[in-house]
Amino acid sequence: MGVDMVEIDVRETKDGQLVLMHDAKLDRTTSGKGLVSDYTLKELKELYLRKGHGELSHHKIPTLEEALLVSKDKILVNLDKCYDNFDKAYEIIKKTETSKQVVIKGKVTVNQLNNDFGEYLDKLLFMPVISLNNPNAAEIIADYQKNLSPVAFEFTFKDESSTILNQFKEIRKSGSRVWVNTLWGSLNAGYEDDFAVENADEIYGWHIRKGVNIIQTDRPALLLDYLRKNGLHQ
Repeated sequence: MGVDMVEIDVRETKDGQLVLMHDAKLDRTTSGKGLVSDYTLKELKELYLRKGHGELSHHKIPTLEEALLVSKDKILVNLDKCYDNFDKAYEIIKKTETSKQVVIKGKVTVNQLNNDFGEYLDKLLFMPVISLNNPNAAEIIADYQKNLSPVAFEFTFKDESSTILNQFKEIRKSGSRVWVNTLWGSLNAGYEDDFAVENADEIYGWHIRKGVNIIQTDRPALLLDYLRKNGLHQ
């Protein structure tokens, strides 16, 4: 399809292994029940993933290592729900030699990041996630720009009240990309994927005109078609 990056969610098993799973519980997406953290990797590997409509598939729960090996030299990978396992994830990233294509993110200040995982910041790409409805958003952004110069900022905003929405192009001039999530409206003031089906320019075009240059979407084919038709993606 030509997607540039994929986001995957990371959870830790009972025996300290990292697997891919969005929910803390297994019930919605697998044949199992209960918390991921209550199962060993061996026990999880006996389960099956569910299809979108709930029927069981033949697919198993992948480990982070398996996913990175599949992705190696092919696509950028963004690790979500991984901050608490930053150190364990780094060991797997190092083992698979994928450090140049993996981005870890977290909702923390630069001071907390340095205190928690400062030793890894010259080895990995980190992206802060910042709510623009946070009254301290501008200060958090400035601290990151001064002390880390992150590869990107992920911004969420429930409405259009923040003046930072009009500063994305300036933020990009500092060297950081601007990432916005269009999956559902509470993350983007209502400029979300479902409305893009009716009019892609009103949604994806709005983000691009604001200065966004990474869009996380559940409709990658739709977004890529819009970008390519407008000469924005090769």
